[in-house]
Amino acid sequence: MAHSDITVGVLVGNPRPASRTATVAAEVGRQVADAVGGRVGPVVDLAMHGGAVLDPDSATVQRDMELVSGVDILIVTSPTYKATYTGLLKGFFDRFGSVSLDGVSAVPVMVGGAAHHAMAGEVHLRPLLVELGAVVPTRSLYVVDSELDHLTDTVSTWLSREGAPLANALRTAPAQ
Repeated sequence: MAHSDITVGVLVGNPRPASRTATVAAEVGRQVADAVGGRVGPVVDLAMHGGAVLDPDSATVQRDMELVSGVDILIVTSPTYKATYTGLLKGFFDRFGSVSLDGVSAVPVMVGGAAHHAMAGEVHLRPLLVELGAVVPTRSLYVVDSELDHLTDTVSTWLSREGAPLANALRTAPAQ
């Protein structure tokens, strides 16, 4: 796949619109797209759907499911609620089949108030993404609220460690 064909999708699982989680997701998406020579594709903010994620007849939710399933890299971002991802994100992903993210390289990102929940992305979000068929080639990124003032540097530091595994996954990924 040519670099310019690489699409980086962004999924925000915060029930609040215009959240800090969305800010983090956008920055991770931008930096990952720059690193792989791709472009940021669909940005899906689940706050715009609210309870519609539970409506099996919602055409807009179905459209967004198709959008995130069709990207090369999916940045999945959630605030940390009770040491895990949000129910809104879970409700969205409950609509997916077990291989709906087949061929997608997913990056789990969590945002929280304290570092003691830093493993939430590894322990909770990563297994969900793998269950849906995604390849998760990187360690998850956990951003503590106190890091938001220097978010660009926080993401850049994480990407300096995780960029190579992500690029390797793209090279070996089957064509979608």
